[in-house]
Amino acid sequence: MTDHSIRGKVALIAGGAKNLGGLIARDLAAQGAVAIAIHYNSDASHADAEKTLSAIRDAGARAVALQGDLTTAGGVERLFADTVAMVGRPDIAINTVGKVLKKPITDISEAEYDEMAAVNSKAAFFFLKEAGKHVNDNGKVVTLVTSLLGAFTPFYASYAGTKAPVEHFTRAAAKEFGARGISVTAVGPGPMDTPFFYPAEGEDAVAYHKTAAALSPFSKTGLTDIQDVVPFIRHLVSDGWWITGQTILVNGGYTTK
Repeated sequence: MTDHSIRGKVALIAGGAKNLGGLIARDLAAQGAVAIAIHYNSDASHADAEKTLSAIRDAGARAVALQGDLTTAGGVERLFADTVAMVGRPDIAINTVGKVLKKPITDISEAEYDEMAAVNSKAAFFFLKEAGKHVNDNGKVVTLVTSLLGAFTPFYASYAGTKAPVEHFTRAAAKEFGARGISVTAVGPGPMDTPFFYPAEGEDAVAYHKTAAALSPFSKTGLTDIQDVVPFIRHLVSDGWWITGQTILVNGGYTTK
């Protein structure tokens, strides 16, 4: 019988230095992962990466931090190659990378669109490609998307629109990798109470989002707490392996599909 526990496994987390990615890394270490590679994009995240590395090591796992731009195929290839060289072939690969832009379609420049597409779609595509080449048989692959994929709303065309292709990338990869026992899923949190959320939103929008979910009154901020997302990720990369090719919205009833 295939072992789907996290104990003894190797994990790679893109965007794993802080916020949700950092918490996932800490949780996998606490669940017994033997080694974790965390990726971060810019020097601004270096200090957070070091803190996450320390927490992983304190939990008893080996840990490395890898900096890189994942908006090129070569950047993603290097990330996986360095992971394999430094901690081994991953059993778990999680991509939390994303970029938000809240703007009317008529105001979005070509440069802004290209950047959003590169971060949210292209990086996700090549992460899945390299995961298919490097993740061990019976592995688990998860991409973070957004609950806005279930929304009928203005101003997020370039954000939700460039995350939307990941749904089909996920279905295709799940079919293609399934013969090797690899499950592939996408998880769409609601607006999360992290520094990632607030810069894109005005005061009125923040107030709306804090009351929009059915379970908002039971959240300390009204928003999705990253602590409430992590158990779903843990489940998908362990006992929840039978779920594959799906986009799961984890949002307290903020949107549905």
